[in-house]
Amino acid sequence: MSTATTSTTTIRESSLVDQESLRQKVKEMYRRVAKEPEGDFHFAMGRPLAEELGYPPADLDRIPRQALESFAGVGHFLALANIQPGETVLDLGSGSGTDAFLAALYTGPEGRVLGLDMTDEQRDKAQRLARDAGFTNITFHAGYIEEPPFDDASVDVVISNGVINLSAQKDRVFAEIARVLKPGGRLALSDIVTESQLPEKVKCDATLWAACIGGAMQQDDYQRGIRAAGLRVERVQDNPQYRFLTEAAQGASRAYGVKSLSLLATKPA
Repeated sequence: MSTATTSTTTIRESSLVDQESLRQKVKEMYRRVAKEPEGDFHFAMGRPLAEELGYPPADLDRIPRQALESFAGVGHFLALANIQPGETVLDLGSGSGTDAFLAALYTGPEGRVLGLDMTDEQRDKAQRLARDAGFTNITFHAGYIEEPPFDDASVDVVISNGVINLSAQKDRVFAEIARVLKPGGRLALSDIVTESQLPEKVKCDATLWAACIGGAMQQDDYQRGIRAAGLRVERVQDNPQYRFLTEAAQGASRAYGVKSLSLLATKPA
């Protein structure tokens, strides 16, 4: 897919849902995830979910329990990321910090992890947990994944878990990932995609976007968007362990093939 085609897709995507309304819906949802992890959501949460997705229990034992309580990821991709000691890692949509804390274990004290999240309550919780647990190699930053406030070619690895589907400007997200990655850098993520195109009535619903359904991109278009940003898709795998909880979400999954995948891409050296 050419850059022009990707941009057209995003313009259409953006026109179907009011971006400010979407951001407010997402913030509202993830405020609750941070503050009321025991609440009812479209998706599973917590340590049981992380273990079902394939996170090693021994690693989970080493990170703050309260971060795990608010874990709402859609896959386990950190093996694909292959994070090395001393690397700089950027977590897009870092939430309460589960993946960021794990990345900090892998980089070691000589490495650095940058968490980026737009929801104050998630970010504040993650900062507090990092401070209390003595994670000195993590910093959490306010901002949007379409506008990461980091320098060009400053990051070895970008990670993200169930977040890019929430953006109405996915081509911009992919372009910014390519910008901040060093040559030879890696993108490892899990996200929600679809097997077939969603109808406009679903794409127009900001509530369904916030529930990780309405903004899900058709899986081939998703990969083309990554390639259009100048990255090479190296590996893609489905995450059949991930399931939606509510009847409405399960119905969308059956009707349009809404599902989770994990992906590894690289920036040419």
